[in-house]
Amino acid sequence: MSRRYALLSVSDKSGLVDFARGLVAAEFTLLSTGGTAGALAEAGIPYVKVADHTGAPEIMDGRVKTLHPKIHGGILGRRGTDEGVAAAHGIEFIDVVAVNLYPFEATVLAGADEATGVENLDIGGPAMVRAAAKNYARVHIVVDPADYPAVLSAVATDDLLLRRRLAAKAYRHTSTYDAIIARWFGCEEPFPSEIAVPLRRMQGLRYGENPHQAAAFYASPLEGGRSLARARQLQGKELSFNNLGDLDAALRVAFDLPGAGCAIIKHANPCGAAVHDDGLVAAYRLALSADPVSAYGGILALNRRLTGEDASAILASKVFYEVIAAPGLDDTAKSLLAARANLRVLELPEDWAESEPAGHDVSRVQGGYLVQDWDQEPASEWRSVLRDTDAEELAALRFAWAVCANVKSNAIVLARREGGGLVVNGVGAGQMSRVDSVRLAVEKATRPVPGSVLASDAFFPFPDGVATAAQAGVTAIVQPGGSIRDAEIIETARVAGMAMLLTGTRHFRH
Repeated sequence: MSRRYALLSVSDKSGLVDFARGLVAAEFTLLSTGGTAGALAEAGIPYVKVADHTGAPEIMDGRVKTLHPKIHGGILGRRGTDEGVAAAHGIEFIDVVAVNLYPFEATVLAGADEATGVENLDIGGPAMVRAAAKNYARVHIVVDPADYPAVLSAVATDDLLLRRRLAAKAYRHTSTYDAIIARWFGCEEPFPSEIAVPLRRMQGLRYGENPHQAAAFYASPLEGGRSLARARQLQGKELSFNNLGDLDAALRVAFDLPGAGCAIIKHANPCGAAVHDDGLVAAYRLALSADPVSAYGGILALNRRLTGEDASAILASKVFYEVIAAPGLDDTAKSLLAARANLRVLELPEDWAESEPAGHDVSRVQGGYLVQDWDQEPASEWRSVLRDTDAEELAALRFAWAVCANVKSNAIVLARREGGGLVVNGVGAGQMSRVDSVRLAVEKATRPVPGSVLASDAFFPFPDGVATAAQAGVTAIVQPGGSIRDAEIIETARVAGMAMLLTGTRHFRH
């Protein structure tokens, strides 16, 4: 039996020593270099330096060490075809390649400068991984220490299915690595001809939107800012697919609010949202009063640090929430919420309020993806087309507009002042007709509609929506404008004595 070789060159050295000992026991000769060789030497495991095997020294400060025909020929050689060429060039076939790559991601996340980042771009590692994966019919390629036991069990057999699975994993490993690097380099093109999106599985989920759908949560490794992967779960059951979707919606609303406040989300839309001059307790009570029935089983997101007083008020309301999220919780709040063992509590990074979503907003469609900028409204002046609004109306309109931008289209939000706070007073979401969204918002109102203001995520195509709002007692409307019937719509509002502000920007959210 000819000598069998295994090449070991890993940044992640977990499980390395036991794996190497298993290979030696299976009569493999180990080839190694760098830190991996040092770990083998320290453990007293025999190995051959790659430089001794190739007869070529490491050069250029280690940049070139495995890029050699005796390494790549050994990995790529086809048994039964390439023996003659291999013998002529002194090439020994390599049957096992265990390689994982320079820790580029960890290096740049730690704040390394550009030169250090460049030096952590692995070249030889990906080349060996891809070569071994291409030759999976003959070679075991291992990029994940979790696969070491399976490989040790399989080296004495011809488990082609395992090698094929390992090859697929290897290409995922290198493609994610390359995508992370491409993201780090950045690109002046807003929508380049090709996009590489690195995604890492953060957790498996019990199921997707429905029990018959399998699901998992993936996150982009380098993305900071408002990334759900940065939230830390303090307690409670695992987050579900729907929890994460609703949590995303809740955080969008809560952190768009103009002041200390919170949002309560049910099925991706706000059933309650409020801000209050007196802080979170007052804002929470106000938000809950907007639709206490729908709040049951919802997601509560707060945009200020949660104190023990805040937690007491939430628990005293006796409403069951699936998730509560806030940018920090004090020890008393953590202790009080811990009494609800199944309640999921998430602590957001302290910089959440000042951060923005990274990357692009991406939606899956059959056979592809829709990619767009995040919906962040450009700076613009609202234009009044009727009577002036007073300060209270304007504040209520800005609050309603912030909430409306995060409601499923067609979106209508009623809001009004309540003491020292502003509160949602009815939401019309996801209707096929805008006038129906107005009717629904009016129907859902838990406070008198007269005196409320209204926000519409897009223009009114007909005057009927404005007329319906006027009949219900709405005093002011904010909307993008731009309908071919704007003159009729504005006239309808004028006759009713309403104020109307045009933003010039719409906020569809499908």
